[in-house]
Amino acid sequence: MNISNLLIDWYQKNKRELPWRNTTDPYKIWLSEIILQQTRVQQGLPYFEKFIRHFPTIFDLASAHEQDVLLLWQGLGYYSRARNMHQTAKIVVDQYYGNFPNKYSEIIKLKGIGEYTAAAIASFAFGMPHPVLDGNVYRVISRLFGIEKPIDTAHGKKEITDALHLIFDQDNPGLFNQAIMEFGATHCTPKKPKCSNCIFNTKCEAYRINKIDSIPHKKGKIKVLKVNHTYLCLIYKKRTYIQKRTEGIWQNLYQFPLIEEYIDTNKIANYLENFLDNTSDFEISDTFESKHVLSHRKINATFYTIYLNTQPVFSKNNIFEIPLTEMSTKYPVSILTQNYLKKHNL
Repeated sequence: MNISNLLIDWYQKNKRELPWRNTTDPYKIWLSEIILQQTRVQQGLPYFEKFIRHFPTIFDLASAHEQDVLLLWQGLGYYSRARNMHQTAKIVVDQYYGNFPNKYSEIIKLKGIGEYTAAAIASFAFGMPHPVLDGNVYRVISRLFGIEKPIDTAHGKKEITDALHLIFDQDNPGLFNQAIMEFGATHCTPKKPKCSNCIFNTKCEAYRINKIDSIPHKKGKIKVLKVNHTYLCLIYKKRTYIQKRTEGIWQNLYQFPLIEEYIDTNKIANYLENFLDNTSDFEISDTFESKHVLSHRKINATFYTIYLNTQPVFSKNNIFEIPLTEMSTKYPVSILTQNYLKKHNL
């Protein structure tokens, strides 16, 4: 039995039952693939189900307000995925009359869709012969063929792509793609792969030369930048004051007034003047610290809960007033702000 048949046979016996595997609907397949970028299946599954309940068709997603889409996405991170998904839904409805394009060359032109996602949609929904290459596939192929070149280099990617094409099943592209991704996700895992009972332990080159732990590898690591944020949760008579981000990773999310550096409590008065157009006595009732690690930065955030004795006046920084209770129900926020709101039961 050849490698592709072994993989497909293993998959049919061992696959997890997931809702996007029981459909050829390109909308649901695309939605699942976008959610599962940078997200584990266990975390992504309830978000997929929630999106399908709120937006059962691509028409529903296209006609939704971006704020509602971001609110549903809250907690998944990498919010550009949600913004791009919303824009792509509009494009499919406006330009393709709600019918997802069925050619790889057209799919890959859509916003937020790269080579991997385009290949997944093309093969799963339309049976097109395009192999997928995600992290799981990189790992399986590099181990199987003993490829020691760094997978984050052009030479390494080419060698893995060439090897993948050698075993790719042109007649069953969707089934093959599902099988190799599932194999990498649940069997040929990054740490402690199940080599002793692996269907390929007589074929796997990395296993033969005892290099499972060192294959695959990357040439370099992303340098993580450490940054500090100070948020001012200003409260006056059960109302608070927020602003909408206009750029960055949390674009179009909402936040308390932000100072992009650490501010000590004895300096808060000076910084309040940068936001307020009027003076006000205030009391800092609480200090809350939260950390969040992204692929390229580590954010240390400090939240000050500040009660004002005078209703504040703002004319800059796009700050506006809302009932304090609405912060967690109507406005999508970052994980940092979510942590603060949960801590204070807001």
